[in-house]
Amino acid sequence: MMSTASALSCSLKHHLAFGLRFPQNHALCRPNGARITTSRSLAVTMAATSTTPLEVCVKASVTTPNKLGDCPFCQRVLLTFEEKHLPYDMKLVDLANKPEWFLQISPEGKVPVAKLDEKWVPDSDVITQSLEEKYPDPPLVTPPEKASVGSKIFSTFIGFLKSKDPTDGTEQALLNELSSFNDYIKENISAADLSLGPKLYHLEIALGHYKKWSVPDTLPYVKSYMETIFSMDSFVKTRASPDDVIAGWRPKVMG
Repeated sequence: MMSTASALSCSLKHHLAFGLRFPQNHALCRPNGARITTSRSLAVTMAATSTTPLEVCVKASVTTPNKLGDCPFCQRVLLTFEEKHLPYDMKLVDLANKPEWFLQISPEGKVPVAKLDEKWVPDSDVITQSLEEKYPDPPLVTPPEKASVGSKIFSTFIGFLKSKDPTDGTEQALLNELSSFNDYIKENISAADLSLGPKLYHLEIALGHYKKWSVPDTLPYVKSYMETIFSMDSFVKTRASPDDVIAGWRPKVMG
């Protein structure tokens, strides 16, 4: 019988697209005197090469110049671009020193922000839904009955990460959510959740560093799922470095 990881990998390869090229840094531009890095990802399909690259603003690394930062919501949008074979211009924004041009298109100073139909659109939920409607092939829409699966993992992860009291129940709350997810995916391994993957990546790195904690072996389907998602080409190409994830969560842990 095919293993869980192998089955999921095969299913993902069937439902999602692989073999994409990593965005190559091709220019430095300074709108209004602010330095940002512009990168372009060109998908390896004829349809993609005929599409005007979509502009998207994402968090810049705080540890390495001209690299992608640690925002899981930005990665979710980039994963969607990659899996839909859409070329894009990625603008890395220093959120500690937000340039004026960026605040003009994102008054709240938040990322991700993507330019769709000549309009700057904020919020990863809105961006990914808009991309699904505008570029329906390949379909990445989540069926309604699966929409809530794993939805509380990120919030319970944050609660446990910030906790200073080992007896306050935050670890058990996270384990309860992961256990429910484990029970679900052992029977439902046909598609990747591009929203949950980056959050599980942050969970693994941040809790491993700050709590010396990892997903227990009693949740084998969660561990296999994470291993498979994290090894996807598109995920590897859009993930933040572990150092950025650790640095990104430091204020919440130390605060």
